[in-house]
Amino acid sequence: MKILYPCVIFFLLTISVSAQQLEGNYNLHTFADNREYANSDRFSQTIFGLRFSPEVGILIDSTHRVRIGLNAFHEFGSSKFLKVDPVIYYQYNKQQFNFLMGVFPRHNLLDDYPRAILKDTLAYYRPNVEGMLVKLNTGRGHQTVWIDWTSRQTDLDRETFLFGISGYFKTGVFFASHYAMMFHNAGPGVSIPGDHIQDNGAAAIKLGVDLSAVTALDSLTFNTGVLMSFERTRSISDWQTPSGFLLEMHAGYKKFGFTNSYYVGEGHNLIYGDQFYSAKKYNRTDFSYTPIRYKNIEGKFTFSLHFLEKVIDNQQSFSLRYNFSGARSLKSPNKF
Repeated sequence: MKILYPCVIFFLLTISVSAQQLEGNYNLHTFADNREYANSDRFSQTIFGLRFSPEVGILIDSTHRVRIGLNAFHEFGSSKFLKVDPVIYYQYNKQQFNFLMGVFPRHNLLDDYPRAILKDTLAYYRPNVEGMLVKLNTGRGHQTVWIDWTSRQTDLDRETFLFGISGYFKTGVFFASHYAMMFHNAGPGVSIPGDHIQDNGAAAIKLGVDLSAVTALDSLTFNTGVLMSFERTRSISDWQTPSGFLLEMHAGYKKFGFTNSYYVGEGHNLIYGDQFYSAKKYNRTDFSYTPIRYKNIEGKFTFSLHFLEKVIDNQQSFSLRYNFSGARSLKSPNKF
């Protein structure tokens, strides 16, 4: 870190001659998430802390961008910051095409994934993607492909990475979406006797209707679809492909929201997915209230009920996110 940042700052200074803008972005995310999951024998925990993620960078010619920064996490009650991750990436963004490579925040890029495929604790404990992302925006939707390298292989460390694809398409009040993710878990450079490569992933396809424009509510959507997971341990087992059906709805009015998600089918063993989808029947109901919504600040409280295996678990969370960004031109208004 002591060597990296001076080198990057020197690089930014050398390219600033041709740059158009100096940019900055400051994100503060504080959260309290209390999870009472003992009735279903899931993992109960309280996640209470904050993340601070400032960035500074150069916009070279309205298309090419270079950013550096950090993503610092502090869990309340700890004597020091548990982890500080660097943020450094290049972005190409022109018209419908968006490409990022480096270490960049997943927020606003991959947080639309269903919890069944990518669990929401990633926002707390792994907020950055280390790899690449390509997103193609169209007039009616978007398609995204990404890879997140989670561990580089050494003699002792395993090689692991995530890759995925997702998309959304809308015409009139109807929409369709798809999501897929695979986790690849390979061994270290020095082989471990009895160890085998593991593949674990999931995919979902949804069809829905958005009635927000034809009701008195601010938002009203319904969708149904299929969830399937797939896993294998090479040389040990064939592909296991449990599946089931999803039925979801969301309604929002002013500061209030209601979301219900129902799943029925086979249970799943998803390493990066929500633990509740190991059940054959699962219903999640969220009641939300957003008391703070002003310019760049949003505070949201959510009370969740989890119905599964003839028991009820509950969850209460409050999230406060402040995001500020700005830019200053590096071009002199006078021409010589």
